[in-house]
Amino acid sequence: MSSKINKLLSFLMMAKVKLVSHLFYRGRPNWMSEEKEEALKDVRLLVFLNHTSLFEPLFIRFAPWNFVWDIAHKVVVPGADVTLKRPMAGKVLKTLLPGCIPITRKPDESWQHFLSHVSHDVITAILPEGRMMRRDGLDKHGKPMTVRGGVAEILQRLKHGKMLFVYSGGLHHVQAPGERLPRLFKTLKANLEIVEIAQYKAYLHNLAGESFKDKVVADMNRRLKECVPSTVYPNNTLVHHK
Repeated sequence: MSSKINKLLSFLMMAKVKLVSHLFYRGRPNWMSEEKEEALKDVRLLVFLNHTSLFEPLFIRFAPWNFVWDIAHKVVVPGADVTLKRPMAGKVLKTLLPGCIPITRKPDESWQHFLSHVSHDVITAILPEGRMMRRDGLDKHGKPMTVRGGVAEILQRLKHGKMLFVYSGGLHHVQAPGERLPRLFKTLKANLEIVEIAQYKAYLHNLAGESFKDKVVADMNRRLKECVPSTVYPNNTLVHHK
């Protein structure tokens, strides 16, 4: 019963976020694939690229209601243990995403524990950069944003179904890391793309690279550069993407 209640609370909170996002923000998704909303029922892996803010749940405004219900009931997602331990942010994320599993930033038993939950019966979601972009376009250590290899390990456990790529246009204009409150009445940008998992893995097989993991990382980094909407950062730097 507790699990069902948690999932219901998750859906109700997502519904609230979706309604608030519609009320106070503009924007609509730009689909890059021929398959769109009707294919979301077959999604088994959601990859969110260009992680810039803890307010990214606002992007749920782009999801149809049936997919919001599926996310609340089926999603498993790794979450940084330091974030989940925060009094406010951690509590909100745990309620919003009851399938959020705490991990460290090391390849240890916490990551293996998360991988043990990956299956065709759930929707696995991941933010493969593993950290947020700061205002200067770098991570908090001053290093360029690149993708880590977690997606490859997830893909090795999935044989069929579809992948949903969500390419965020960035949310620094709404709330940047370190800021407490979001700005209202801004425009949210995102490109979306659905691909078959089996076809994607076959595509990777033909790419140059020493290992499957190397090929996934290279392709994700390419997508991070080419597929996210053009973004104006607060320092007035315009980053163009195809």
